Amino acid sequence: MNSVELSLFAGRMAAVCEEMGAVLRRTAFSPNIKDRLDFSCAVFDAAGELCAQAAHIPVHLGSMAFAMRTIVGGLEWRPGDMVILNDPFLGGTHLPDVTLIAPVFAGSGAEPRLAGFVANRAHHADIGAVTPGSMPISGRLEEEGMIVPPTFILRDGEIDAAVMGRITGATRNSSQNHGDFAAQISANRCGGARLEALVSALGLPAYRESLEALNDYAERLARSGLSAIPDGEYRFRDVLDDDGRGTRDIPLALTLRVAGSDIEADFTGTALQVPGNVNCPLAVTAAAVYYAFRCLMPPEVPDCLGSFRPLRLTVPEGSLLNARRPAAVAAGNVETSTRVVDLVLGALAQAVPERIPAASHGSMNNIAMGGRSGAPGWDYYETLGGGMGAGPIGGGLSGVQTHMTNTLNTPIESLELHYPLRIRRYELRDGSGGAGRRRGGDGLVREYELLAPATVTLITERRTHAPWGLAGGSAGAPGENRHNERLLPPKISFEAAAGDCVRVESAGGGGWGESLD
Repeated sequence: MNSVELSLFAGRMAAVCEEMGAVLRRTAFSPNIKDRLDFSCAVFDAAGELCAQAAHIPVHLGSMAFAMRTIVGGLEWRPGDMVILNDPFLGGTHLPDVTLIAPVFAGSGAEPRLAGFVANRAHHADIGAVTPGSMPISGRLEEEGMIVPPTFILRDGEIDAAVMGRITGATRNSSQNHGDFAAQISANRCGGARLEALVSALGLPAYRESLEALNDYAERLARSGLSAIPDGEYRFRDVLDDDGRGTRDIPLALTLRVAGSDIEADFTGTALQVPGNVNCPLAVTAAAVYYAFRCLMPPEVPDCLGSFRPLRLTVPEGSLLNARRPAAVAAGNVETSTRVVDLVLGALAQAVPERIPAASHGSMNNIAMGGRSGAPGWDYYETLGGGMGAGPIGGGLSGVQTHMTNTLNTPIESLELHYPLRIRRYELRDGSGGAGRRRGGDGLVREYELLAPATVTLITERRTHAPWGLAGGSAGAPGENRHNERLLPPKISFEAAAGDCVRVESAGGGGWGESLD
């Protein structure tokens, strides 16, 4: 396969994922999927290895790339099948992220051959947790919602009504959830049809050869980028604010070992798993490591298995970053994954300081709320941006999502249309970025007025430990959460009355370099 053919093949594979995402966005019911775009789509080979992905959510895609082989290898697949799952210890991330996987077969004869899989993962604001928004301050996995192990939701093209009913029946708004699952099914059917057409056009042997060539090319490019990191051991430590259940200042540790273009990320020294929900399944930790190193690779590296071959993880079992069931993990996916990126970047700053930025705001600033006003009740969830860390070549952006998520906010018009909420303030938090030769980006202020009673949950980080600066730059300002001006801890669930206000002020990014003033 020559370079032109390889480039065309890579583009066609990526296009399958992009079209899946377009279908999912256009057909979803909930604002969390159709407006915030909290979903991801990817293509895998017959063994479950990543072939292509769209530029969707890093924590979704990296974790699917890490875990898919195990998921698909334990099932018997037939044309028209589709599997649903959200179990974090069987290939998921946290329970609100629900994944649908569909096989793609080549040939229409008596014995069609498995060519690969298409998959999408979408965040559902309600998966039946103990608090609205399905992001509780939990202590066990069972408190976080309905646990779905890999289960066939379609067999031979027919939806299993009992499976669908059992899942949607656990939620407060079953019709909306049913609509979102139908959108995910439609996205996989679209992707499956496009991938089947590509395999048919090339022939299965040529398709497999093309995948092998694509992975080899991705590995060569990845190694060319990573070989610029000097050999050696680089260590970094950071801490999480708390776990929401009494454990504070939770240590995380990383040793990077670089030998040529081979890199080991060793998290020995990180805290043991904790009572609260900041624990991570191993797939989430892997996603954060993959993301950080992908940023150092040439931009044209195809997003497939080959690009991850130079990386190896050592994560002690039973630790915060490789937790055992039934550990609570709702915040591990959103908060701890972001801190793992900070760990990797902090270590790399010692090796390639001219390429690494200061810490960004370090939280997805999760806010979830809901209640029983109206029928059938309501569940709202979103993440908020903050300040990006400054770097050697420029200041940090303000009011943006960083690192492990790139979702949008919920537009005010959509939020006020769908929920008994009013946005009182939405603005940049001036001066919250860290000072330096390059200034860190500013965080956000978003204030909600409740028009009906609600249970409110906040899961945030960088409220106690500020985002660090680099090369003499100052730290960004820590964030704050308030309920009617009462200062709140980083993670809390509470009851609010109609007329109450909840304000989230996200952290600023760290500054870079000593100020020239």
